[in-house]
Amino acid sequence: MSVNGSKMAPSVTQEILSHLGLASKTAAWGTLGTLRTFLSFSVDKDVQRLLRAITGQGVDCCAIVEVLTNRSREQRQLISRAFQERTQQDLLKSLQAALSGNLERIVVALLQPAAQFDAQELRTVLKASNSAVDVAMEILATRTPAQLQECLAVYRHDFQVEAVDDITSESSGILRDLLLALAKGGRDSYSGIIDYNLAEQDVQALQQAEGPSTEKTWVLLFTQRNPEHLIRVFDQYQRSTGQELEEAVQNRFHGDAQAALLGLASVIKNTPLYFADKLHQALQETEPNDQVLIRILTSRCETDLLSIRAEFKKKFGKSLYSSLQDAVKGDCRSAFLALCRAEDM
Repeated sequence: MSVNGSKMAPSVTQEILSHLGLASKTAAWGTLGTLRTFLSFSVDKDVQRLLRAITGQGVDCCAIVEVLTNRSREQRQLISRAFQERTQQDLLKSLQAALSGNLERIVVALLQPAAQFDAQELRTVLKASNSAVDVAMEILATRTPAQLQECLAVYRHDFQVEAVDDITSESSGILRDLLLALAKGGRDSYSGIIDYNLAEQDVQALQQAEGPSTEKTWVLLFTQRNPEHLIRVFDQYQRSTGQELEEAVQNRFHGDAQAALLGLASVIKNTPLYFADKLHQALQETEPNDQVLIRILTSRCETDLLSIRAEFKKKFGKSLYSSLQDAVKGDCRSAFLALCRAEDM
């Protein structure tokens, strides 16, 4: 069916923008991820190609990147199992032996089960001397309940300790309370019913939460209420006080607690924008923060990276693809660009 110029169908970009903040929603043309199930998938051909890439004369990095960044995580796991059955070798270990640097780290992130990668990232940050609160917050606040439970189960299995025990021993104060509450995963699910009375009660509770003994009010509301309800609370708080909730957080809290609450507020209001900000910050450093780029691009490429790309272009005036192309050097650049997928005009 043809359409005339005055009634042209919305562009892909317009469709993405109309779904910002709804990253879990699917559109008619698929998910909001950049990486989808490869329809012409042949596990045997992929195993053979990867085997040639690491056993031929010189390592064929391009072939490795092309295969792994064009298969879904489920398909990559099938490739790993088939490689083991046919060669009696572990694919991940074989690729690690053949590669080095950031490309090796990307391959590890792509081939590991998502829960295992998240568990290792969480363990690293909790045990680091200069603990990066935003990494723990990112993992605990942006994974689905099922993903979070799987991550915590892997954490328990791999490190023989509960993540909540490490959080308790490695953090303190409101930050500890916040991380523990997120790890327990008790957030309400959205029922579709707007509870105006509860929203008003929550606004009043936040307005009255001024003294040291009221910090738990902030933790409770930020970690237990569903995002749809909290967005309404944030808006109503601003109308009632003339101040954005983020300003109240900056005035009320300091240090890691402030950073954690501000990060959580950003996740609640617009998750794709939260990730766009983190990617932009990672690219603005003197040397790009490759670990942040690896973690975000590999974890979001099958869920909402299209939305993240749209938010990135909208806020910073330059596409994520071009930003990666300009800032990243070396073998890993091709992998980053493949995950990002395309330029946004």
